[in-house]
Parts: sequence; C-alpha cells; structure tokens
Amino acid sequence: MTALVIAEHDNASLKGATLNTVTAAAACGGDVHVLVAGENAAAVAQAAAQIAGVSKVLHADGAALKDGLAENLAAQVLAVAGNYSHILFPATASGKNAAPRVAAKLDVAQISDITKVVSADTFERPIYAGNAIATVQSSDAVKVITVRGTGFDAAAATGGSAAVETVAAVADSGKSSFVGRELSKSDRPELTAAKIIVSGGRALGSAEKFQEVITPLADKLGAAIGASRAAVDAGYAPNDLQVGQTGKIVAPQLYIACGISGAIQHLAGMKDSKVIVAINKDPEAPIFSVADYSLEADLFAAVPELTKAL
Repeated sequence: MTALVIAEHDNASLKGATLNTVTAAAACGGDVHVLVAGENAAAVAQAAAQIAGVSKVLHADGAALKDGLAENLAAQVLAVAGNYSHILFPATASGKNAAPRVAAKLDVAQISDITKVVSADTFERPIYAGNAIATVQSSDAVKVITVRGTGFDAAAATGGSAAVETVAAVADSGKSSFVGRELSKSDRPELTAAKIIVSGGRALGSAEKFQEVITPLADKLGAAIGASRAAVDAGYAPNDLQVGQTGKIVAPQLYIACGISGAIQHLAGMKDSKVIVAINKDPEAPIFSVADYSLEADLFAAVPELTKAL
C-alpha cells in the first residue's frame, strides 16, 4: 500500500500545504511518494526529497506542466496512478481543480477536505459548515483525497533522503491554455500559513477605516490580514483576504477578530485557531461563543489602544 502526494509548487519552491498533505498520507499507512509536475522544477523535486517520511519523489518535467493547468496535471497523475492505493491533493484551489478530474477518470468517489485519517479506508471530514463531522469509509480500490491542511501538522521539511525518479511528462491536452496571472505582492505572511492573523468585519464601515484600524495592529504583530465575507462584499478588503467557508480556511496560533459578528460561514474558516480574540461591541455576537478572550468594546477605540500598548 503506497500513497502518492501531489506537490503544490511554483516551479521554484514547495508550498506549505504539501507538507500537511504528506502527514495525512503517512497516516494512511505504507510508503509515501510525492509527484512534482512542472517545468524546470528540479529544485522543487530536491526539496520534496528532503521531506521527512517521503520514500520516493517522481519528477515530471515538461512545458505542458509549467502553469499547473488542471487538465494536464490530472493527466500526469493518471499516468502514474496505477501504482498507488491513495492519491492525495492539498485542498487548495489547485488541488480542488485537479482531484475531481482524476477521481472521475478512475471511476471512484472523491473524499474531500479530510481532517483526520481513522484508518486506510476511513476518514473524517467536516460538513454543514463545520458544524458536524462525517466519518466516511471507502471501498474503492484507489482513494482520491483532498486534505484540509489545518487538520494536520506539517511534516518536517528536512531530514528525509528520498530518491528522485524521472517520469515521462504528458503532452499538452489542448483543452485549456494559460493566458496570464495577476499576482498581488505583499511583505506580509501568506494568510493560510500565518501564525498570527488580524481580521476585520463589516463594522469597520469603509475601506479607509479598515486600513486605518487593522493595518497598524497587523504591522505591530507581524501578522497577516484577513476579512469577513461581509467586509469583502462591501469592498472594504480584497477577495483574497476572505476567511470563511467560501474563503480561506486558517488555523493560526493567534486570531484577532475585530468587528466580526461570527456568522457560521466565517466561523467555519477560523474556529480551529489556537487562540481566538474577539473585539465587538455587541454582547450577543456569535464570535464570543468560540473566542478564548472576549472584549466587549467599540473597536474604533479598543484596537488603536491595543496597537499603542504593543
């Protein structure tokens, strides 16, 4: 029994979600292999070989794999899938795009967003916005799985010494083409990997107030900035900062929620945070039910005072 982890990377370095997925793969039992599919991604393959617990790295290098197009990535996975009992993707935008294609081609059910491996054929996953946990048992010969990174500790990035094996890269499927990519650059930590997150909600009232109140506190703490769906929908913050069921799932060491009421949609994305601090003037706000520290106060007074005290 061998598990294959599909590495997420930018052809230069591994993304952190890969390490969490390796931990999930190891819990399935048996050996863990990693597939690195890209172009000129030899450095990524070498990094994958250093991950503790990985016994082999498959490196597919080809122009069709450069931009991570789902059709081509799925074809590359299918080219090597016959050797594996479990195929695991990080539950990221890329993983969620490719995994269903692989499952469909293999004619098996996909097991989505797992947070725990009970046994080689049994897994736990959240349902109903995280309000219930389903235990799913699969009798499929191959388990195609997406892994919620916040449910598993990251495997050690060093300490391994896996062999790197070159595999033939698939040809371009011709079904899609890469047009362009707009990247927002920031000196802040990536939201899903940050140890501290400061989030703002609709109560901030405007994009200007969001920047004026949230940014200085985040700067003091070296934190990433998040936002509720209501704040994003109102235009106070960009879409890539949204935390929640329809945004990003996070589990930092410290999550500070400012002016966020705590709708189920938002709680689903951050309730696994180690320490939650909520600042809200509404004593009935649902966020207080999950907060470790609650401050019933006007955020426009409390947050600047907190920033000043730091």
